[in-house]
Amino acid sequence: MKITLVADDAIRLEQTGGPMTIEAVSADQLYSPFHMLASGLAFCTYSVLASWAAHAKLDAGDLVTEVKWSFAEQPHRVGSIDVKIIWASLPEARVAAAKRTAALCAIHATLTHSPTITATVER
Repeated sequence: MKITLVADDAIRLEQTGGPMTIEAVSADQLYSPFHMLASGLAFCTYSVLASWAAHAKLDAGDLVTEVKWSFAEQPHRVGSIDVKIIWASLPEARVAAAKRTAALCAIHATLTHSPTITATVER
């Protein structure tokens, strides 16, 4: 697997057959917490689609997920996330099913149904 930081607000995840790598398009680009959030969503989406593809006897060798986000203010946060599934070999008749399957990702569900978050400070 390879995660590529394609912009300050976007990542791309694709199968490379080797170990997990994270690459940037420029040497000065940092892997931010927002890239990490998007990477989790991209990997989860990829995983559920690859599993579904294996069960449905579909080739997922060319499956790629891209995640792009934009910010909202007051408070500053991620305001919207766009997940793009790029899968050239996916038969047209399976596109709707793939979209439904992608929504089964647990990270997707977590982001659409806000979890309770608590923070503590220990000394």
